[in-house]
Amino acid sequence: MTAMSECLQLPRPARLLHTAGVNLAESFGLPTGAYLLAAALAGRDVGLWAMLAAIWLTAAARKVLTRSVPGLVMISLIVLTIQTVAAIATGNLLIFLVHFPIANLGLCLLFAGTARGQSPIAARLAGEVIGLHCPAVHQPRLNPFFRHVTVLWAGVFLLLAVSLGVLLATIPVVTYVPVWAATTVALIAAGIAVSVLWLRSVLHRLGIGFRFAPVATA
Repeated sequence: MTAMSECLQLPRPARLLHTAGVNLAESFGLPTGAYLLAAALAGRDVGLWAMLAAIWLTAAARKVLTRSVPGLVMISLIVLTIQTVAAIATGNLLIFLVHFPIANLGLCLLFAGTARGQSPIAARLAGEVIGLHCPAVHQPRLNPFFRHVTVLWAGVFLLLAVSLGVLLATIPVVTYVPVWAATTVALIAAGIAVSVLWLRSVLHRLGIGFRFAPVATA
């Protein structure tokens, strides 16, 4: 039993999907829904303000109810605030699109800023978004991995910021959004794949076990 309690744990698939779904809904679903509804009723600028209000209200509610704001919500708050201010301040389509590389640069700085501390944001997100549980006995040995993978993600977002900036300057605006979407999905997927394989390699090297969390019983 002791050996099992010292394994890294993930929720079982149904619980994992629920945990990730709640985080994604709070961080992206609610603000996106608020934008679509408000924009359909009153125009783009109102939609942007509604999107920003939704994420700030979500963060405030989390702070009041749980005394903390999830990392993914905080990231979305930063990104959406930058996007909304840039979009409304300029009102120009080309300048509006600049918020894509700017937002990724903001994420790069956010990740890089936590990489050297004792609480790298990659570790926090792994716990919040997918429910990864790392027993205290393994945290000192795994903390270097989480610091390094936080640097990796800072690099992913920096690469996204640079590539999206270059694309914005070199391709027609009409094709920018689909190219932006494909580039973002490709780099994020690559980052996830590298992170998972890297964690697997580290666990194998350190001799740390891994299992699904037991089903809760009454």
